[in-house]
Amino acid sequence: MSGEEREDRVERVEGVERVEGVERVAERVGIDELLEQVRSGLDRIEPRAAHEAYEAGDALLVDTRYAALRERDGLIPGALIVERNELEWRLDPLGSHRAAEADSHDLRVVVLCNEGYASSLAAESLRRLGLHRATDLIGGFQAWKAAGLPVLLPAARG
Repeated sequence: MSGEEREDRVERVEGVERVEGVERVAERVGIDELLEQVRSGLDRIEPRAAHEAYEAGDALLVDTRYAALRERDGLIPGALIVERNELEWRLDPLGSHRAAEADSHDLRVVVLCNEGYASSLAAESLRRLGLHRATDLIGGFQAWKAAGLPVLLPAARG
């Protein structure tokens, strides 16, 4: 089917998409509601429990904070750093650009951002790729640091 033929079969009007005669209404939700929906399907984890799971070899910590935040606040020792815009490509076990650590759909991935909001959406996206144990860190990096868990401070990396 050519692009022109496909365009003839798709019609969009005021949040309704009609593809080849079948209508779908685009659900309209705010970010707070979306976050609540996403989190209801995650087994979110507290910082101490995430640290214990990492230490036991049962979790891969994935830091998606952007570089300026990592440089300002520090790093979690052992966490895999993956910018948010690369996350799905780097953690897809079937992907050609995957990180070496992303070797199984059974991998327990704990995504963290700065405060625990964007990481919930990121974990849900990983679940769509089949990483059924993906979750996120409640409170993000800031909660990890506040709990007194290991952090490599910028000066310490010197």
